[in-house]
Formats: sequence, C-alpha cells, structure tokens
Amino acid sequence: MTRSYYSHLGGHPPQEQLLTDRAVFTEAYAVLPRGTMRDITASRLPHWEGTRLWVIARPMSGFSETFSHYVMDVAPGGGSEKPEADGGAEAVLFVTTGEAELKIGRAVHVLGPGGYAYLPAGTRWSLRNRASQAKLGFHWIRKRYVPAEGLGAPEPVISSDAEAEQVPMPGTDGRWVTTRFVDPDDLRHDMHVTIVTLEPGAVIPFMETHVMEHGLYVLQGKAVYRLNRDWVEVEAGDYMWLRAFCPQACYAGGPGPFRYLLYKDVNRHAPLGLGDR
Repeated sequence: MTRSYYSHLGGHPPQEQLLTDRAVFTEAYAVLPRGTMRDITASRLPHWEGTRLWVIARPMSGFSETFSHYVMDVAPGGGSEKPEADGGAEAVLFVTTGEAELKIGRAVHVLGPGGYAYLPAGTRWSLRNRASQAKLGFHWIRKRYVPAEGLGAPEPVISSDAEAEQVPMPGTDGRWVTTRFVDPDDLRHDMHVTIVTLEPGAVIPFMETHVMEHGLYVLQGKAVYRLNRDWVEVEAGDYMWLRAFCPQACYAGGPGPFRYLLYKDVNRHAPLGLGDR
C-alpha cells in the first residue's frame, strides 16, 4: 500500500472563488474541510518559534469535552524548548511532512512522515525542525490525563505508521484495517490515536453509536461519511469532529485507500459531574 499524508495548508483563495464549501457545525458533529485551513485562520503559541497552527478541535461546553487537536506548521529551524504549558496534559504527535527532532529527556528521536510519538503527562520534551529548507508538518493531540488507581502511568511510545501493528476488522478480508500504536488492552492509556484504513468499496456497514468522542483527520483518499442524519463527502485534508453518541458510518471511495487519523477517549468511567473531569 502506498501511504501519503495530506499536508498542504495555508494560502488564500482568489477573489473569483465562489463562497461554496462543505464546512458545517451542527449539534452533533462538525466538518472542517481542508479549504478552511487558510493563513487567516492560523494561530500561534507562546514559546514556539517559526511556528503556526490550526486549532481544529478544543474542549467546548456542550460539545467536545476531552481533547484538543492542532495541525502544526513549523518553518526550518523552528520549534520549541517549552512546548507544553500544562503539566497534566498527555500528547500524541503524528508527522505528515518533513522531519521532527524530538527530545525526551536526553533521548533524541527523528520522526519522518508517518512518525508517531505518545508523550505521557509530565514528560519533559522539546521539538525542532532541523531542516534548512523544508517545513515540518505534524498533528498534536492533547488530553488531560485521567489516572486509574493501581495502574500507574504509561511510558513514552515512539513508533511509525509503517512499523505499528495493523489489525484487520473480522470478516472484511483485510479491506478494513486499524493501525494501533499502543496495546488496546493496556488500561493505563485513557486515549487512543490510531489510523483507520478502508480500501475502495469497503464500508462501515452499521451506524456506530458509542460513548467515545471522535476526531477524524483524513490523511489520504476520499469517502462519503454518515454523520447523525447526514451523508457528507470528505477527502484528504478534511477534519470531522464528533460528539459522544453521534451515529456514524462510511463508504470508502477510490481510486486508492481512504485513511484517517482517529482520536477517541477510552478506558475510564464516564464523569458524573463537572468536578470529575
């Protein structure tokens, strides 16, 4: 399988372009097409040099409540020695273009396209784009870690799309596969970030309805996705943001595979009040 990772962001549409797009924000889901991630919608962060980002998910009352998702764009030489201000935040990094030099304590890791890192809460880390010309693009997913009594905290994980375990969905002849970067039976983890791959014509053939919140960034290909009451066309670079219990299903188009980076919260009791979050 040929892997590709969408990373063409920024710019500005011409004045002649029609105001016609697929962006939508509903009571149960949001779709942010890749065309919404323009220069004018980019943000910046303290202690990050040569860096801009698109905040495509954040906790909001009555919608998502567990995570934030950034698409990072780092110029040559840019990066941060103090990337995370919240000591309780865990993170997943996934590189789409360029090379990231990631330091965890004294260890140095180079992550190229498809590179993955899980960083537990409280980890001392830094990140740089050491290239002289090429930009670095990566996803940064953040969540406030929820400890579980007696289990301890997970360790850092360094992996990649190419080397991680690929698990076929039963009864699909390998046409629907999940790439898992951490063991799903390791209950120390309270979030999973995976890659879902559907070959052309493959389907999610029922309306999934579950407690996990979802963020789905399309890395490659195209599909039609059922979200709550609506069928929505999506392609590489689009983002879908789903509340808990939002019904969902999918038909994958062609000519190549449809792949998306998936966030979900897992392995913890549902909070019973605001003080439990």
